[in-house]
Parts: sequence; C-alpha cells; structure tokens
Amino acid sequence: MKKPILITLGIIVGVIALIGILAFSIFGGTYNQLVSLDENAKSSWSQVENVYQRRLDLIPNLVSTVKGYAKFEKETLVGVIEARAKATSVNINPDKLDAGSIQKFQEAQSGLSSALSKLMVVVEKYPDLKANQNFLELQSQLEGTENRIAVERKRFNDTVQEYNTYLRKFPQSLIAGMMGFEKKGYFESDAAAKKAPTISFE
Repeated sequence: MKKPILITLGIIVGVIALIGILAFSIFGGTYNQLVSLDENAKSSWSQVENVYQRRLDLIPNLVSTVKGYAKFEKETLVGVIEARAKATSVNINPDKLDAGSIQKFQEAQSGLSSALSKLMVVVEKYPDLKANQNFLELQSQLEGTENRIAVERKRFNDTVQEYNTYLRKFPQSLIAGMMGFEKKGYFESDAAAKKAPTISFE
C-alpha cells in the first residue's frame, strides 16, 4: 500500500516541479525580453537627445554670426536664444518615456524650430551674411543635423513600437503589469512638423 502512495506522491511532486520550472522559464524569458526592449528604447532615446543637443550647440555660433551682420534684428535673435533656453530646460528621465513627457520635449523643440525658421527669413535680407564662410559652414551643419533628427526620431519610434507591441501581448501584459513596465510614448507629427523646418540660407 505504501509503495503506490509514494509513487503517486512522487508523480504529483514531479508534475508540480515541472509546472514550476515551465512557469519560471516563461516568466524569466518574458521579463528578460521586456528588459532588452526597454533598454533598446532608452538607447534610442539617448541618440535622439544627442542629435537635438548637437542642434542646440550650433545655435550660439549661428546667433553670433548673424548678430555681426543683422544688427537691427535683435527681436528675432532674442527669440532664438529664448527658444534654445526653453528647449535646453526640458529634460526627460529615460525611465519615464511616456506620451506626456515626449510631447513636452517635442513642443520645446518645435518652438526652437519655429524661432530658427523666423531667423532664416531674416537672413534673406543680408546677402553678405549668406556669403560668409562661417555662416555657410553652419548652414551645412544645421541641415545635416535636421536630417539626423528625422532619422533618430524614426528609429526611436520603431524601437518604442516593438516594445509597446510586445508589452501588450499575452502573457507579457500580465508580467509587465506585475513588474512595472509601462507603455512608452511616440514622437507624433503635429501641424507644424508635417513640413520639416526650413534651414535654407539661399
């Protein structure tokens, strides 16, 4: 009698152990994948910040060069300086890449794009400025930076889409909820952004 009971108990323990191993394997694999996708999104975000920072770094030189030629355009130059300061002040925690944070960042950067566009309109009045070698170099760097911004924003949106898609699937959604993984925000097009900012000096 004792032998069949021990065999039955052994089978039950074995089944429970097998279920536990499978559950742990699924949980561990899902958790590790969520971590990988989360890190990819954060890494992509850091590249977005890098290219926007490059644009911010170019602006003081641009303002300085324009100031030497367009002495009567103080209001426009001040607008660029203030928009740059606002854009610089918006920092996002990579652990909180939600839609609200991304929108706040995007609004500050759009304000700077708008101020730069106004400055470029002013530049049209100063042919000597448009022929200045330093200014031409800044033009080239700004155009390249705007292209990099577009590329890195798309890459960021792609990594966020991959993360968000994985997060919403079952059973990942259960594990994500238990472990505190949250949906991330995207860069969205707005009315002003449907056209890339014009950084033309011609």
